[in-house]
Amino acid sequence: MSSTMAVPLGRIRVLKEGIRQPSSLSPKVGPVVYWMFRDQRLRDNWALIHAVDQANRLNVPVAVAFNLFDQFLGAKARQLGFMLRGLQQLNHEIEETLHIPFFLFQGEAVDTIPSFVKECGASLLVTDFSPLRQVRGWKEEITKRVSDSVSIHEVDAHNIVPLWMTSDKLEDYARTIRPKINNHLPEYLIEFPTIKPRTNIWGDSNRSIDWDKLIEHVTREGDEVPEVEWCKPGESVALEKLKDFSRTRLMNYAADRNIPTKHNATSGLSPYLHFGQLSAQRCALEARKFRKDYQQGVDKFLDELIVWRELADNFSYYEPHYDSFLGACDWGRATLMDHAFDKRERIYTLEHLEKAQTTDPLWNASQLEMVHHGKMHGYMRMYWAKKILEWTSSPQEAVEIAVYLNDKYHLDGRDPNGYAGIMWSICGVHDNGFQERPVYGKIRSMTYAGCSRKFDVDGYIAYVKKLVRDVKKGKGEILANSLARLKNS
Repeated sequence: MSSTMAVPLGRIRVLKEGIRQPSSLSPKVGPVVYWMFRDQRLRDNWALIHAVDQANRLNVPVAVAFNLFDQFLGAKARQLGFMLRGLQQLNHEIEETLHIPFFLFQGEAVDTIPSFVKECGASLLVTDFSPLRQVRGWKEEITKRVSDSVSIHEVDAHNIVPLWMTSDKLEDYARTIRPKINNHLPEYLIEFPTIKPRTNIWGDSNRSIDWDKLIEHVTREGDEVPEVEWCKPGESVALEKLKDFSRTRLMNYAADRNIPTKHNATSGLSPYLHFGQLSAQRCALEARKFRKDYQQGVDKFLDELIVWRELADNFSYYEPHYDSFLGACDWGRATLMDHAFDKRERIYTLEHLEKAQTTDPLWNASQLEMVHHGKMHGYMRMYWAKKILEWTSSPQEAVEIAVYLNDKYHLDGRDPNGYAGIMWSICGVHDNGFQERPVYGKIRSMTYAGCSRKFDVDGYIAYVKKLVRDVKKGKGEILANSLARLKNS
């Protein structure tokens, strides 16, 4: 496959090469459709850049298509509301600034995307990359369903180094994938080209989207896990948060990122990275500007942002069971099975855990932070998952419960980062063995006493209690206002 001028060699791979008819029989070349899924942004988006570049070369129009599922891996109002509000902004901006139409479909992508490709007579379907098996399954089916004349290109717009360029196998550790990524960074960690407004405009179409009605419906259906107020969605907000973090908190990142009571030490960018409202590559380019001023903070941030994030994608792509105990590494599986029948001091049901009804006030606080705030401090995520292993009847159940709660409540759930983090914590994936102990075997353990030595546990618990009070107070005010409006109407 030949590269394009706009997109670096290796970032694109051809899933299907369209068969061209002889020129005398062939109709004119059809438009380009970009099926957007993982990378929901206008700026710094290699998949969109490639789609526009190909449309320019073919001298045809280009459109963006997005398919909304009723629920993707259990997403609720919290996740769907955030995503849709971001897409609403994207819809307006991409049509106003680039003159590229945005189409929104509802249903199964394996039905809606091939149908749209056929309807508009597209010659090329471009899509972004995701390692999750559901998305890969849809792409395989779509590849079968579109006409033989349609080409399909997949672009890794999420990782800085395209996953398939980094490694062709499951990497066991950060230390094994790090040099492979670093070797490719000079080629791929580059500035993005600018997309110019389109002059070859898509024909007239009735594509008006009632975003407010859609968001109201989706968030009402999933209000069991309500939206959060602290994290505003959208590409513009994400870029502002990146700049604020780089200028004010990146300097202390190396020293403070693992201290849960230092709430402003972390970037707060994970929801934007998860929904693709922000490019990891843009984060890296921005952070590198400050390396002369505070090297340690920048280097640690870049390692987390690039190496560990891309290791998670590698794990989810090359390990079919990335979200279950079957995906444990060999030594982790062996040691956990050796201790599978060890006596547990306590066993908690999913209901007890979900409601934070344990005897551990620190764990309860971390669970409540996730349930009410939609985000848990990274250090606490490790403690949270490891205690679930300690309190459930088997490591299989521990992984199932951790994945369920993570995907249901975290704003950035249903993500390779979350799955890799759970498997690191419970199954030893990407980690080394430690001194053997009951239940954990050789899996690294974390204890309340250890946390107490590291940070102010009581301060963290008090912080979460205040968060929960503030959230409940806000909900009460919203309910009172709604009742007042109904009474006056």
